[in-house]
Amino acid sequence: MKLKHISIQELMASTKIVLGAIFIASFYLSASLAFPPDHHEGAYPVGNAPISSLSPDYYKFTCPQADEIVVSILKKAIAKEPRIAASLLRLLFHDCFGCDASVLLDDTEEFVSEKNAIPNKNSIRGFEVIDEIKAALEEACPHTVSCADTIALAARGSTVLSGGPYWELPLGRRDSKTANMKPANKNLPPPNATLHRLINHTIGKARCVNFKQQLYNQHRDNRPDITLERSFYHTLASACPRTGGDNNIRSLDFASPSKFDNSYYKLILEGKGLLNSDEVLWTGKDPEIAGLVKSYAENEPLFFEHYVNSIIKMGNINPLMGHNGEICKNCLRVNQEV
Repeated sequence: MKLKHISIQELMASTKIVLGAIFIASFYLSASLAFPPDHHEGAYPVGNAPISSLSPDYYKFTCPQADEIVVSILKKAIAKEPRIAASLLRLLFHDCFGCDASVLLDDTEEFVSEKNAIPNKNSIRGFEVIDEIKAALEEACPHTVSCADTIALAARGSTVLSGGPYWELPLGRRDSKTANMKPANKNLPPPNATLHRLINHTIGKARCVNFKQQLYNQHRDNRPDITLERSFYHTLASACPRTGGDNNIRSLDFASPSKFDNSYYKLILEGKGLLNSDEVLWTGKDPEIAGLVKSYAENEPLFFEHYVNSIIKMGNINPLMGHNGEICKNCLRVNQEV
């Protein structure tokens, strides 16, 4: 993870707030695995973000079967646990202040793992799927596909396998030789963040502890968030009591919780955003962001297009390339120096 602070202006070339709106979104991932043998068939590329010096053809000659390997393992993992698709997409976001796989590294004597950062603890998951994918890639193409690109490929595959858009994925990132927990704590917002801090995301499902404040003490006055739709409030309160139940899980989108679509934005307009970071997209007094929420709720292809443009730009934030970093053989640890 890079020490450099990434401003929202750096993340987007066309508009200052598209990325913030999209990253906050829960990208609802599908349990359906009904894909033809060629998983690209029926999926359509969208978006026109620049790919910098990375290239979709980076492994064309060194590991042409890389994407096929990734998708084959994802299909099995998602069939076993549909929630894992959302977890893998979230893992990409939590790594991408550099997109260097530093989020995967375990503790060592030299550094503390980013997994211990407050926004990551009890939040990011899916490491075992990445490990399985990486092991298969190492067997097929030893010391070729980086852990950073493995995360990126897994995120795209999870999106496509869930009914979302396909995009040409720029590849060629290398892996970090260190982790840094301080930027993870600084740059990743908590789920109760206010609008000015929301340049990142939430995804999939959330534990009750992350939205209890919204239900019972939104403004430190022992009262709920008044913007919550009333029946939705009672539904949440029944699953997440004032005391206890902190680890109970609720879907961020209860309309289509396992499908990649625009239902999330429709629910926000109805006052049914699960987290404060969801609700302030509509109630945060920024007419431009509110306009995007409305546009995405009404126009799913527009949401897909902006999502793809943003995720490509995010993947281009200061990646390690060339002789920088390394290709880790095991994503949990750096290679042993010879």
